[in-house]
Amino acid sequence: MPNGAVGGRSTALVCLACRHWLVVTEDGHMVTGRQQPRLVLVSLHCEGGQVCLNGPNMEELRFPIKQSENAVIDCRVFGVGIQGRDCGDESSRWLTGYLGEESTFRLVHHEPQMTGRRPEESSTLPQKLEEVVYADMGPVMLLSESSVKDLSSRLQQDVTVERFRPNIVVSDCESFDEDWWEEIQVGSVRLQRAISCGRCVFTTVDPETGVITRKEPLDTLKSYRQCEPSEKHIYKSSPLFGQLHNVKKTGILQVGDVVYKISR
Repeated sequence: MPNGAVGGRSTALVCLACRHWLVVTEDGHMVTGRQQPRLVLVSLHCEGGQVCLNGPNMEELRFPIKQSENAVIDCRVFGVGIQGRDCGDESSRWLTGYLGEESTFRLVHHEPQMTGRRPEESSTLPQKLEEVVYADMGPVMLLSESSVKDLSSRLQQDVTVERFRPNIVVSDCESFDEDWWEEIQVGSVRLQRAISCGRCVFTTVDPETGVITRKEPLDTLKSYRQCEPSEKHIYKSSPLFGQLHNVKKTGILQVGDVVYKISR
């Protein structure tokens, strides 16, 4: 049974969209903000059966979500194969023009009938990760506002939670409390912690400018958020910030739900 609200009181949260859209090269290899930092300035949302693409100094592009006549592309995400429905030439021209590269980029969409992928690292973990689509590793990444504030206090310039791309953001708890929540309930959803989130150069992309520095806040995270020596085979030199969770019980959660820590 739940052991009471995390932090002893109501804990607000923010939920961000799952990753079912992917930019790829012509040969199907993933493209992210690591390679193209200005991608973080692109927004994609769906309304009325259409996809809406927006970016700085670009006209909005709209196209149908369902394009069953388009080809299904074999893609590679961190070396693992997965499929995606090509979103058409218009979206390809839009992305290629926006990024201003000689290479051609395409947008793909993962449809419900397509098979997901299991990250290669999952085989080395005590708690196996569930299948994902285009996310790096885990189905759900959870981070607390307090942990972000702790990091900002160590930097010359504050960072925001958007830089770390979590699905769930928890407030009203102590910094890094989330490291110790093995099982939690949010709304009617039950989550089971699988692994800490090892951070990479993507954290050095400013979500407001699309500029990559390859320095902060990654360097500061490395100074105080390293794993235990016994876990080096999992995380190597990546600093840990946020927690990846499997979904133990599906349901509905929403902003403002209380987060409960489960005790046995």
